Amino acid sequence: MQEYTEKSFRGDPSQFKPGHEIPIQHQRKPGLQDDLEQPKPTSSRLPNEDGGYQSYKAAGKLAGKRAIITGGDSGIGRAIAILFAMEGASSLVVHLPEEDRDARETKRRVQEAGRECYCLATDLREKENCRKVIDAALDSLGGIDILVNNAGTQNMVEDIKDLEEGQWEQTFDTNIHPFYYLSKYALSHMKSGSTIINCASVNPYIGRPDLLDYTSTKGAIVAFTRALSNQQLKNGIRVNCVCPGPVWTPLIPATMTTSAMEQFSSVPMGRPGQPSEIATCFVFLASTDSSYISGQCLHPNGGVVVNG
Repeated sequence: MQEYTEKSFRGDPSQFKPGHEIPIQHQRKPGLQDDLEQPKPTSSRLPNEDGGYQSYKAAGKLAGKRAIITGGDSGIGRAIAILFAMEGASSLVVHLPEEDRDARETKRRVQEAGRECYCLATDLREKENCRKVIDAALDSLGGIDILVNNAGTQNMVEDIKDLEEGQWEQTFDTNIHPFYYLSKYALSHMKSGSTIINCASVNPYIGRPDLLDYTSTKGAIVAFTRALSNQQLKNGIRVNCVCPGPVWTPLIPATMTTSAMEQFSSVPMGRPGQPSEIATCFVFLASTDSSYISGQCLHPNGGVVVNG
């Protein structure tokens, strides 16, 4: 299956020139990458300086490593699984049952890169399912070196008076509680040199008003990352966080309004990020290239200035 159509670039080659435009479309939640219109998100190629794409260049940074990747069926999670595989890591990809078609494509791409990929369909809002994830990783991979907490959801609501209490609770149950359970259950099987990498967002730094519950959970992830890092450094385990800006994933057409999608490129760089660009941050944090980094947040956000 071809992931996207690569087109030549015409015009000003400046990286600040709007480019890599996203199609305006809508999907049912949770959204499928397979159903996205062209151009589809890129998982293993990176935008280059003239507006085209170049292949990711691997260097064996994760040879022999074993990773759990939640939300690994599509978007950022798929790109992480593929780049990890290109760097030598096998993975267990966790996804929702309705995302099975996307998960199978992720598995195919990982195996194409020469590594093993196992898929587990489950709802991480149930803590017992989080235990099952750890058991499945131990059974299939034989151990856990990297835990990537990436799965999340969002729903746009303009005002707190219209934000249903059930939605607030569900967003926290999806976006932050599994990070605690999975980290807790995985840590007893991790050793010095292992890493946990959490996916947050630029939103808690800018305070996006139409994603109050989502933004709140992402701020909690930042705090969770910093506290868990300070707790686990004594064990030689590093914990870090990636806080992406706008990124072209199936979550966007599945959750955003047309006007929000039309403003999706409103960052200094003039375009949304690609999942592959975010995934390179996870490779860096999972490898020994970041051996002196823990409790930190990387900000691949297209040039947005943040504090903290």
